Amino acid sequence: MNKKVMAINSGSSSLKFQLFEMPTEKLLVKGQFERIGSKQESLFSFVGHQKSDHKKIKIDNHKEAVEYLLTFLIEAAFIRELSELAGIGHRVAHGGELFKKPVIVRNKEYEQIKELSALAPLHNPVNLMGINIFKEELPECQQIAVFDTSYHQSIAKENYIYPIPYKYYQDFKIRRYGFHGISHQYIAETIANKNAALEKIVSCHIGNGASICAIDKGKSKLTSMGFTPLSGLMMGTRCGDIDPAIVTYLQKNENMDSDKLNKLMNEESGLLGVSEISNDSRDLIEAANQQNEKAKLALAIYVSKIRQTIGAYIAELGGIDALVFTAGVGENSSLIREKVCENMEYLGIKLDLENNGKNREVLNVEKTPVSIFKIETNEEVMIARDTYSLI
Repeated sequence: MNKKVMAINSGSSSLKFQLFEMPTEKLLVKGQFERIGSKQESLFSFVGHQKSDHKKIKIDNHKEAVEYLLTFLIEAAFIRELSELAGIGHRVAHGGELFKKPVIVRNKEYEQIKELSALAPLHNPVNLMGINIFKEELPECQQIAVFDTSYHQSIAKENYIYPIPYKYYQDFKIRRYGFHGISHQYIAETIANKNAALEKIVSCHIGNGASICAIDKGKSKLTSMGFTPLSGLMMGTRCGDIDPAIVTYLQKNENMDSDKLNKLMNEESGLLGVSEISNDSRDLIEAANQQNEKAKLALAIYVSKIRQTIGAYIAELGGIDALVFTAGVGENSSLIREKVCENMEYLGIKLDLENNGKNREVLNVEKTPVSIFKIETNEEVMIARDTYSLI
C-alpha cells in the first residue's frame, strides 16, 4: 500500500523538507525555509511536479514554518488532507551509543535524544524542536528519528576508542562516533544494488563538510569524523586532524580561550584558513589558475589529506572494490577527483579522464580492478526509507 512520508531536516534558522510516495520513492515535492526568525523576511522555495516557486514570507519561528508548510501541501494539492501523511522522518545529528538504528520517537526516546544534546549542543536541540512541533501539529502521525551516527555503530572498539585514559570513555562517552552516516549508508546500498560483488568500498563524502567511510559488506568499518565533525579531513572551514598540542600552544601563546579556539578550528581553518580567500573549492581552483600560491597550497593539502585517508582505509579493508565520490565537491569537481586519483594505479585505481571530465557516473577505465563512481547522495530518500520501514 502506498503511503506518503516526509523527510525533515531542521536547522537553527532553516527547515528543509521532501515529500515522498512510498515504497516507490516517488518525490512529490521538495523545498526549504531559510532565514527563519531573521530580521529580514524569510525565504520559502519549493520544486514539485510542474510547480515551483521562490518567495519572501514572514516566518518568525519554526512552528510558523511547519504550519505554513502543512497548509501549503494541501493548497498546492500535493496532499488532499493531513491524514495522508503516514510518517515524518527527522534527521537527528547524534544518537550516541543508544541508537543503532532509526526509532519511533515516543516519550522515552525523546528524553534520550534530549540527554544526547550534551554531545551535539548545536544540533540535537533544534532537531528535537522539529520533532516536537510536528508531533503537536500531527498528533496521529508517527515521528521517526533517523540518526547521522547510527550507521557507524558497527565500527569495532579498537577503531572508536581514543588513546586517552579509558575513564573518559566510561564517564563522558568520549569516542569516535562519525557523521554523514545517512549519506554513507545510501552509498553502500546504492553500490550493492548496482553490483553486490563490490563489497569493499571507500565512500568519499566531500563537501564543505567532508568525511570518508570504509565500508565492508555494507557496514561501516571506519570513518574519518570522530567525537565531533571537526576531525578527519581538511574541510571548507574546519581544520580536520591536527597535532592536539597546537591547541594548548595557541592557548598559552595567543591567550585564546576555548570559544576562540573552537571558532578558529571550526570556522576559520581548512581551505579558508590556508588560502585566506574562500572555503569554496571552485573559488580556489579559479585563483590557482591565476597562479595564487596560497590557493594552490590549500588545494594541494586538501587533496593530499583525502588521498592519505583513502590509502589508510584500503589498508583497513584489506583491499578495495569501489571508490565513490559524493556530496557537493565529490559530485561536481572533476579536477579534485582527478587529483585524488593521480598515481594510484598501483592500487588498481585508474580514472577515465574523458568520463571524469563529462561528470559521468562510472569513472574508471574499463577492465581495471577497482570501480570508480560519482554518485549523487540522497540522504532524504534514506530518511524516507527508514521512516516507511517503521510505520
